[in-house]
Amino acid sequence: MMTRRLLQLFTGLAMYGISLAMFIRAGLGLDPWDVFHQGLANRTGLSIGVVVIAVSFLVLLLWIPLRQMPGFGTLCNAVMVGVFADVGLALIPAVPHVAGQAGLLAGAVLVNGVASACYIGAGFGPGARDGLMTGLARRTGWSVRLSRTLIEVSVLAIGWLLGGSVGVGTVVYALAIGPLVHVLLPRFMVPAAVPKTDGKARTAMAPEGCA
Repeated sequence: MMTRRLLQLFTGLAMYGISLAMFIRAGLGLDPWDVFHQGLANRTGLSIGVVVIAVSFLVLLLWIPLRQMPGFGTLCNAVMVGVFADVGLALIPAVPHVAGQAGLLAGAVLVNGVASACYIGAGFGPGARDGLMTGLARRTGWSVRLSRTLIEVSVLAIGWLLGGSVGVGTVVYALAIGPLVHVLLPRFMVPAAVPKTDGKARTAMAPEGCA
């Protein structure tokens, strides 16, 4: 069971990084956090992967006042997504035609959805950014939706001002990723062994995390 969870974790994170590269090569807009990452990369000259990793660890520092504890998956997420984003950018060429860009965007959304379901289903803890959202909601009493909206609107605006790509892909991602993960997640939830009071083991779904 643990082998499957680890395989899902690492596969999901690698796919998530590749999907980020696909979004960038499609050139039709990114999700809010990646608009921010791209804007910082444009301004600093660092690769998008290095920026993703750096921002992940900076966000984890914000977990301290929120009294959040990172899981194993949280730390893997902080490193692997950025690494595989740069790998993907090295392997995937830019697409000059609109039809190709649209196809790459659709593929990026699908890969991202599968990646998210794999990672969440493995149950190794939330990603840094989602942990910030849930921690803020818990500490302030705000709803998770409000916390997420405030954070994502802020990073989207800052990223756009820094030159990050906002476009139809931003809208497509916002509309499609939730329903897609909702459909895929039950297929990737890993049963975890839970002891019964009589000493026998039963199975339960692994705890949920977020990419």
